[in-house]
Formats: sequence, C-alpha cells, structure tokens
Amino acid sequence: MPHQFSRRCWLQATATAGLAAWLRPGRACAARARPAWALAPFAAEVTIPLGHRCMGILPTKARRVLDPLEARGFVLLGPGKPLVVVSVDWCEIRNRSFELWRTQLARAAGTDPQCVLLSSVHQHDAPVVDHGAQELLDAVGLKNELFDPKFHRQALQRTVAAMEKSLRRPQPVTHLGLGRGRVQRVASNRRVVHPDGRVDFSRGSGSGSVAFYREAPEGEIDPWLRTLSFWHHRRPLLALHVYATHPMSIYGRGEVSADFPGVARRLRQKDHPEVFQMYASGCSGDVTAGKYNDRSPRMRRVLGQRLHQGMVRAWQATRRVPLERMRLHVVPLQLPFRRDEPFTEPALRQVLEDPRQSQRNRILAAMSLATRRRLQKQPALDFPCVELGPVRLLLFPGETFVGFQLLAQRMAPEQFVVCLGYGECWPGYVPTRAAQREGFVRHSWQWVAQGCDRPLVEAMERVLNLPQ
Repeated sequence: MPHQFSRRCWLQATATAGLAAWLRPGRACAARARPAWALAPFAAEVTIPLGHRCMGILPTKARRVLDPLEARGFVLLGPGKPLVVVSVDWCEIRNRSFELWRTQLARAAGTDPQCVLLSSVHQHDAPVVDHGAQELLDAVGLKNELFDPKFHRQALQRTVAAMEKSLRRPQPVTHLGLGRGRVQRVASNRRVVHPDGRVDFSRGSGSGSVAFYREAPEGEIDPWLRTLSFWHHRRPLLALHVYATHPMSIYGRGEVSADFPGVARRLRQKDHPEVFQMYASGCSGDVTAGKYNDRSPRMRRVLGQRLHQGMVRAWQATRRVPLERMRLHVVPLQLPFRRDEPFTEPALRQVLEDPRQSQRNRILAAMSLATRRRLQKQPALDFPCVELGPVRLLLFPGETFVGFQLLAQRMAPEQFVVCLGYGECWPGYVPTRAAQREGFVRHSWQWVAQGCDRPLVEAMERVLNLPQ
C-alpha cells in the first residue's frame, strides 16, 4: 500500500471469496456453499428516563415519553472487515462518548472503529452525550446535568447486545437497491431575505406560524430522499432512508419523541413488516421544517406522513444491482476550533466555575472545554466514505449545512451518493463559505472557526476520488 494511503482503511471484496470471518467455529468447510455477503440488522430501545435533560441545555427536562427512542443499525459481513452503520434517535453523541460507541460496537462486530458509521438523527427532545463534559460538570456540582452516564451505559449495552444477537443469524445478501423519491412540503432553509434586503438564518423548526417565514421561498434544500436497501435476490431485507432536514415539529416541552422521522419510519415498517426500516438525517444544519410547521400538535403526524410518502416514492423507484465489492476510505479531517475570546480556556473555565451563571451557560462551557481538551490530544476526526459498487455512503460531522451534501453529489454525478449527517458532533454547525460570508458566525452551538469549509471540501474531494 503506498505511503500516502496509510490512513485508509480498505475493505475489498469479490463475490467469489469466502466468509471465514463470520462463519461459526467448525463450519469453515461450508464456505463454498455460503453467499459472499450477509447482513445482521439490529435495534435497541434507548429512551431517556424521566427527569433527564433534553438537547443538553433545554430547561424543561423529560416529563413524559410520547414514543420510544431507538438505535437501529446493521452489520454488513463479507470477505473483509465488517461494516457497521448505526442511526440513533438522540440529539448528539460527542467526543469520548462517540469514540466509546465506535469502540464497543466495533469490538462486538469484530471490526475496527473506523469501520463503524455512527449517526444521530438529532431530535431535540433526546439526549446530548459527552463524557468529558459531564465529568467537568460533576467537578463543579452539576452531576448528571448534561446526561446520566448510568443510563448511557445501559443504552449502549442494550445496543451491543442486540447487535451480538443478530450476528448469530446473519441473512444472505446478493443485491443492493438504489432509489430516491421527492419529499414535498417538509424542508426549508433557515436562510431568509427580509424586505429591507437583510439576510439572516432565523427560520427555525417551528416558524410556520409567522407569515413572513411561511411565505418565504424554501431556499436551498435537497428535495430528494434516498433509500439504500439490501436484498437477497428479489427479497428485500433492509431499507436505509436518508433525508436532509432537522427532525423536529415540536420540542422543548419535555415530551420525549422520535418526532416526525419516527412517525415515517414506523409507518414504513407497517407497510413492509418483513423489511427492517432505518432512517438517518442528512446534512441539515441549515434546513428545518420551519416553512411548513406551525408547532401545532397535528403537524408531527402531517410531516411524518409527507416524509413517509417520500420513502414510498423512493421504494417504487428502486433499481437493484448486484453487491460485488465494498471499500471503505477514511481520511483525517481537522476542523479549526473557534478562536474568539469567549472560547479560550480561561474564559470557559470562569463560566463553568461560576455558580451565578445559568446552567445552560455552564453546560455549554463544559462542552467547549471537553472539545478543546480532546483536540489537544486528537486534533483530527475520521471522515469516511463507503464504496458499495455505484453507491458512495459518506458520514459528515455535526450540523453540516446542506450545501456540502449537494456538493458531494456534484463531485460524483455518476454515483448514488448518500450523505449521513450528525456523525461526530463536537463541531456543532458547520456552515458553507457562502453562509459565513452572509453572517452565520459566532452561534452558541457552533464550535468551528471561520474557514471550516476548506478542510471539509478537501476531505470530500479525497474520499470521493477513490482509485479504481
């Protein structure tokens, strides 16, 4: 392997190779009779307990559970190292917590942490987990104020156990399914232009009750939901649906819910009980349902039904192709941390240790400090791209803006590009260069400095230009 590719984790396979890696002991003689690929879907409930903090900083903690939160994923087994893809109905998984999930899932699947693609759906009435930040909060008397480590440990254990159980009975796979369907009247960009020409990014998830936000154009979105599915000949096994929008209709009331993506996913599971259904959010830091959502209770169901119809359209448009090879290319991505004075270590430490500060500010300071310390030891995060024949499956960090997803599709126009957002979430918002020029800077949920677009675009170019 050439020196310049030393950071890559390659998974190369052919349909004629054996599956010794996942055959049970004593069964190696059966390798010739087994297919080259197998799939192990799994699901576990990861609902937060009552009294738990939502979104890391929301003042109203969990009061009741409207519907359960789930971790849903699969392991794809082949001649090389297994690939794990997991989507969790949580707001964010960050820093050491993200590495803990990758490490434990990788160990259970018999693979490397780089081969685990872990994504949060990003519902807000759900937890933010960051072990380093919670330890800092514990030290100043704010025990469990970001998240409950005991609950987290149990949720991860349930997820690992579900994976291990599924791995005992993997299902043979022969084909991939590629489909896309248009989603109507769900997504809109945060960016709006006011009558006086002023531009801002003020259209939030529930802005539809205000005439100006409701009547403003949708703006830059990706209208297509993409469905990547796995098949055994003509029998579908699993469908992974990906769409780029913030996944909230109502939040902040302490009512725990998977929100409208959960509605859509469950409707789709009811349509085809034999097909394991997954949903992941695409790059949607600047995309919400704000144009079409007025925060009324009925809109959760309405938005879920509209998203479900996009899933149906994608399924109807699906074409099958043989699954013949898999490669995983991982490049290091080093995003710049904010350099303004409030994000220096002394300033953050002062806020964290000041009991007169709000809990919100102290929690944000702990999250910032945990990230600074992580970056001192490990400045880069992994930026992966999985090649599955004509498919390119990418995992983006944090709240990456939709413009990067659209750019990835333009970079590989002949490929079926699927972009997962909300991987390693420490960066928070990752705005495009255009958004930075128009003033999207210094947001309290943004930990990257101006110019963050350059290293991300360079990493995209590297992983999407795989040698043949």
